[in-house]
Amino acid sequence: MPNAIETVDVNVPVTVAYNQWTKFEEFPKFLSFIESITQITDTLTEWKIKIGAAERTFEARITEQHPDERVAWNSTGGQVDHAGVVTFHKLAANETRVTVQLDWEATGLLEKAGAALSIDDHAIKKDLKNFKEFIEAKGIDDVGWRGDVQA
Repeated sequence: MPNAIETVDVNVPVTVAYNQWTKFEEFPKFLSFIESITQITDTLTEWKIKIGAAERTFEARITEQHPDERVAWNSTGGQVDHAGVVTFHKLAANETRVTVQLDWEATGLLEKAGAALSIDDHAIKKDLKNFKEFIEAKGIDDVGWRGDVQA
C-alpha cells in the first residue's frame, strides 16, 4: 500500500491553518485533483476526484479530530481505498507546521506506476505548497468546524 508524508510551514497561526483544513468544500481551491467535496454530516464527506482521465467518487469518515491538533479520516465506500491524517504544530505565534500522511491502495496500472515513480509524493507536496499560498493570501480567519471526534 503506497503512502506519503509531506510537511509545509505556513505563516499563519495554528488556529487559522486548522480552521481552513476543516472546510472540506473549499479543498478544490488548493488541492489539484479534487473536483468537489460535499459535507454530508459533521464526520462524513463525499469526494469526487479526477486524476488524468480517471474520475473517482468515495465517502470519507473523520475518525479523529481535535481542534488545532489533528484530523484523521478513512474512506468508507466508493472507488478509492485510503486513509490519512493531518497534524498542526505551532512553531511561533504566526507560524504553523502542517504535516499530511496518506495511505492508499493503488489500483490499475497507471496508479501503480505513479506510486512506483513517487509521482503521488510530488503531487501532495505541490498541493501543500498550494495550501500555503492559499491560506497566506487569504489573510482572514473564517471559523471552521471546531468539534472534537474521539478515536
